[in-house]
Amino acid sequence: MTNSPWWRDAVVYEIYVRSFADASGDGVGDLQGIRSRLPYLAALGVDAVWLTPFQPSPMADGGYDVADYRDVDPLFGTLADFDALVAAAHELGLRVMVDIVPNHSSSAHRWFQAALAAPPGDPARDRYIFRDGDAPPNNWTSVFGGPAWTQVPDGQWYLHLFAPEQPDFNWRNPEVHEEFLDVLRFWLDRGVDGFRIDVAMGLYKNADLPDVPPAEEGFRSQSPIWSQPEVHEVYREWRKVLDSYPDDRAAVGEVWTDSTEDLARYVRPDELHQSFNFAWLEAPWSATAFRTVIDETLAAVPAPTWVLSNHDVVRHISRYGEGSLDPQAGPARGRAALMTMLALPGSAYLYQGEELGLPEVKDLPPEARQDPIFTRSGGEVTGRDGCRVPLPWSGTAEPFGFSPEGTRPWLPQPAAWATLTAAHQDGDRASTLSFYRRVLAVRRTLRETLPGTITWLGSSEDALIFARGELICAINCGEGPVPLPPYSEVLLSSGPYDPSVLPPDTAVWLRA
Repeated sequence: MTNSPWWRDAVVYEIYVRSFADASGDGVGDLQGIRSRLPYLAALGVDAVWLTPFQPSPMADGGYDVADYRDVDPLFGTLADFDALVAAAHELGLRVMVDIVPNHSSSAHRWFQAALAAPPGDPARDRYIFRDGDAPPNNWTSVFGGPAWTQVPDGQWYLHLFAPEQPDFNWRNPEVHEEFLDVLRFWLDRGVDGFRIDVAMGLYKNADLPDVPPAEEGFRSQSPIWSQPEVHEVYREWRKVLDSYPDDRAAVGEVWTDSTEDLARYVRPDELHQSFNFAWLEAPWSATAFRTVIDETLAAVPAPTWVLSNHDVVRHISRYGEGSLDPQAGPARGRAALMTMLALPGSAYLYQGEELGLPEVKDLPPEARQDPIFTRSGGEVTGRDGCRVPLPWSGTAEPFGFSPEGTRPWLPQPAAWATLTAAHQDGDRASTLSFYRRVLAVRRTLRETLPGTITWLGSSEDALIFARGELICAINCGEGPVPLPPYSEVLLSSGPYDPSVLPPDTAVWLRA
């Protein structure tokens, strides 16, 4: 186990760059802010950080509309700031992964501007997906709402599976392949340890662009839009580039799919190292649902990942608390789910702020919201801003140490976060921050001795109990206490417990 690559059992911390730490004082997070907080992350006990896009962008979708893949947006700093950040992270023993967005560019990208300036049929247009017609070429809709096609003045239509400012690349054009191989090398040469690949299942579309039957909308494995077989050749090309660098450079794909078998196709030995396991994130608070995801994942995926929250979904303590009359149910269940996730074989991805117990911010004023999902739906869909509110670091009022005093963050922070700041929780053994530090420290002492398999132990329908080597993990998702199996010592608990029974909404790690 000690010789396995770092990413196989790493804990990776996602940094949503706009909302982590603001050093420049403009209310938006930046690279120097991240660098200043790296000691906090090292003390937390994570192995790596993943940075969301920081490249030049008009910010139509929070930076996921990239205008230049080889630079840093002035909003976030400079290439020198990035290099200093990587060097500082490596000195602290932290790896650095960066987001790469290969499905689409910004409409401000030089290639798309050249396409708009060129006539129909010109090679400049072949880097994107343009089609003729009096009407849109098919019935595809944008993930953000509305049609997936926009007409340009000369009558042609271009495809954008997300916002109109995010035109989709044509991956059947060899120029696109060469461009991204060069982009990978650019960042690998600067010392990055890996990549998170945005919309990894979306690069190729069915060449005939057929309509989607109404029943087949969504990120399905059988779709003319997603998970086309040609996409795997892209990742075989990328894997060769990654393998040509030392120190186990890795790639994890954002693969939304309805099939564990389809997910597994992305992590074959000559393709991606990992794919996100969104079935775990989407599972409700249920022992049956958790066990189904665990069984299907471990049976199909050779290098599993586990994730509870990210910058695109409602924070998990708010999800788990929905429908409960107990305001502490969400936080208690969040702690228990974390312990279960970290006991499983594979790597785990944390989202910034979950270690502080941050809930979803559901009452942002409409004028503050910036997610294109909110604007494109006419305000009917609230969008993702609620999980992107800047972190509270210290102090008793906004900006809570996120920005220099007197600066308003780009999204407003709730006044109630005064008791959730990192400074307020530091040193309090009962705090969520202290709990995360303890769990990560115990996991680090155990992980090199634990096998890559689990064994289910007998439990009631509302609980899960499994053994992984000497570690026993038990979680109670029911409403009454459940008996614990025989054990020699308690390693860690997510809440109060009796030596022989586990109360509801609680998990425990035992030594067999």
